Amino acid sequence: MIALLIIIVAALLGITIWQISKIFKLSQPVESDDSQIATNEDNQKQGKLFLVFIVFLYGLMIYSFWELSKFYAPGASAHSEDYDQLFFISLGLIMFVQIIVQFLLHWFAYKYRGQKGRKALFYADNDKLEFIWTIIPVITLAALIIYGLFSWSSIMNVEETDDTLVVEIYAYQFDWRARYSGEDGTLGEANVRFIEGVNQLGLNESDPYAKDDIITTELHLPVDRPVLFKFRSQDVLHSAYFPFFRSQMNVVPGMTTQFGFTPTTTSKEIRNSEYMIDKVRNINEIRKNNDNLGEDEKSYEFEYYLLCNKICGVSHYNMQMKIVVETEEEYQEWIKEQQTFGELTAQN
Repeated sequence: MIALLIIIVAALLGITIWQISKIFKLSQPVESDDSQIATNEDNQKQGKLFLVFIVFLYGLMIYSFWELSKFYAPGASAHSEDYDQLFFISLGLIMFVQIIVQFLLHWFAYKYRGQKGRKALFYADNDKLEFIWTIIPVITLAALIIYGLFSWSSIMNVEETDDTLVVEIYAYQFDWRARYSGEDGTLGEANVRFIEGVNQLGLNESDPYAKDDIITTELHLPVDRPVLFKFRSQDVLHSAYFPFFRSQMNVVPGMTTQFGFTPTTTSKEIRNSEYMIDKVRNINEIRKNNDNLGEDEKSYEFEYYLLCNKICGVSHYNMQMKIVVETEEEYQEWIKEQQTFGELTAQN
């Protein structure tokens, strides 16, 4: 109802402005020039406005880079350096072309503005110029695509070795679960058809490999150890997004997708970094002055989180799982404390 009222008010406001403009036009003196043909004065004014706008555009761009670059999150995986390098190379090329093209566009709009008696030059074509502005983008884009393919291949093709930790990430509206293999080192069979009672992930209870699987609500990862993730979805399309690890993968119902990375920065290390200390301080300053938060909510401490990056329903915004990156010793100590699937089913 509120949305409908807003639309009605906006429509009435638009009609009012339109009527006022008609009244203003009718109130102009008879001798006023209402011709639709631009005069030299009009062209001069528009040409100068183009120059003013390009100065404003560049000023806004410089300010945005200066002010917002502090929000660029540091990478915390082995491939994040290559990922960021590809991003900045692409951004640098785009900005270089954008600065030149936008400047020429606005400068020529001023320099070649319409003037009485000036005639435009007819210039049919120039094969040399057309070759140059065709071949340069082709070579540049080909180089970027080839570089991107090599980077993509090195990120996606995770070699599964004896040292690789294999973790299943299970998505459902609106939460995540992590499943680790037990002492046998093999994840048990699972299918949504087996979901019943406490068996939320649909593990096959008759599969001996599933008995020692460990299901958790937090994702713990040992630092500097390759991790291969296998993704399943119970219901709709989700997207597993690890922003600090520069990784994302769609989680598709009815199929298993996968990717992997090697975490390089523990949760404790990133909390003590200069970037994160400053960020947490600013967040806590904002929260301290928010009267809508309880006292226990005003103190913020950074944690890695797995997020959903696909709009999957009404609570999509809150679909997240805490990630803890720790030393190998801390990880082994934590995993030993977790309950296995066999122990869970035995209790029920």
